[in-house]
This record gives sequence, structure tokens and C-alpha cells, in this order.
Amino acid sequence: MDFSLFIFVLLLITGTIWLVDQFILRSRRTSGTGEPWWIEYPKSFFPVILLVFLLRSFLVEPFKIPSGSMLPTLLVGDFILVNKFTYGIRLPILNIKVADIKQPQRGEVMVFRYPDDPSVNFIKRVVGIPGDRITYQGKRLTINGKEIAVTNDGQYDYPDRREGGNFVLTQRFQETLDSHRHAILNREESPPISLSEVEQFPFRDNCIYTETGFTCTVPLGYYFMMGDNRDDSRDSRYWGFVPDKNIVGKAFMIWWNFSDLKRIGHAIN
Repeated sequence: MDFSLFIFVLLLITGTIWLVDQFILRSRRTSGTGEPWWIEYPKSFFPVILLVFLLRSFLVEPFKIPSGSMLPTLLVGDFILVNKFTYGIRLPILNIKVADIKQPQRGEVMVFRYPDDPSVNFIKRVVGIPGDRITYQGKRLTINGKEIAVTNDGQYDYPDRREGGNFVLTQRFQETLDSHRHAILNREESPPISLSEVEQFPFRDNCIYTETGFTCTVPLGYYFMMGDNRDDSRDSRYWGFVPDKNIVGKAFMIWWNFSDLKRIGHAIN
């Protein structure tokens, strides 16, 4: 069960018990009689569960990074915080937007529900916004006819290299999308895209794929997402565009990492 739905069910159960006791059962108890445990415990937990539900639904929600698709920006094991109201206020569970605040911008790191399975949350960087024409050829990104400049930032040393993990020669580059300067990774021997892994997805006709890359026009109400670890990320290149209704929020801070305490408090750019 989705954790948000689980919290909501607990909230309904404890809230219902609190209401029933407040307006019905309390008046029927004799003076000096204590509350039975099945009323006392839910009533005690109800305000805590309510607070957690409101915070997670409208303000901030924590997530853990499960994969290396956003290296080097986010490491496996990073615990991050996601702002839930930056991109608008949405009804919990239903994820229906009721108030617009700000639209996602190029370069922002966003958490969203995976289009193929909305019960799974993904995190990637916004590369294309509605109406953008995205071209990725020879591992160079072009947006609306303007090639995005990158600068070589040396070789990237994977965090698990010293633990005996496989090491793959990877180059690190600095890239700037609008006002967001961030690092990306590329492996020289890897192709820009694996055509055999490209799926059929809504608005697939908006894209043209070749052996050396692709060009896609982002439909209205959708976004094009890519991982910073460009050769080790399954993203919009393979499964398509992310609809606005799938947006969860904007990632803004690393709040914990058991393996590297120095990362605590780092802003996500």
C-alpha cells in the first residue's frame, strides 16, 4: 500500500474513534470511569498522525535515493526533502491540483510518479518544459535550437570504488540549464540511447529516434526528464513525457546520509 494512503487510512480510523468518543461515548461513561484502551490509544495517536499527514501532503515529504541515475548530484542512500507546494497545492491521495503556484523550470530536480506505474516515485532533472524542442545528439543536449554548453570537469570516481565495486571510466561535466549549474556524467563507450529499450508511450509521434540520438517536442501539460548520470538513467528518453498530474514536488535538500555525514544539509541544485 502507498505510504500516503496508509497514513490517510490511519487518520480516518483514529479520527473517527475520536469523534465518536467526543460526541457519543464520553457522555455515556459513568463518572470516574476511565477510557478503554481502544479509545485512549487512537485518541492519543490522532493529533500526531494528523500532523504527519498535513506536513507530508502540503509542505515537505522525505524520500530516499534508491539508484545512481542522478549521480553525481544525488548518491545512493541520500535522504532528501521535497517541497510539496512549490508546483501548486494538490489534494492528498488524489493528487489533483487545486491551486497553481509555480511551474517547473528547466534544471530543477523534481520527484514525480512514474508514468508506467504511478505507485512508484522517480526523481530526475527537468530538461524540457511544455513546447520545448529537445535534441540529444552525440551526447550533446540542444533545447529550442540552442546547444547547452558543457565544460569538462575531470574524471568521476564512483563512491563504491574503494569498496571493491566495479569502476567504469566516466567523465564529469558541468552543465547549466537556465540558472541551474550542475554536474553530469558521461561514459565515452556508451551510446547516447539504446533504441531497443525505447517504449511506446503517449505522444511518441512527437519524437524522432536515430542511432545517434533523438529529437522530441514536449506536449502541453508535460515535461521531459533526464537523469544527471546520462548513460545510466532510464528516463524520458525511454518511457516518455511526465504529465503535470504526476508531479510530486521539488527536491531541495539532502537531510541525511549514513555513509557520508558531510552531505547533510546540502542544497540540491
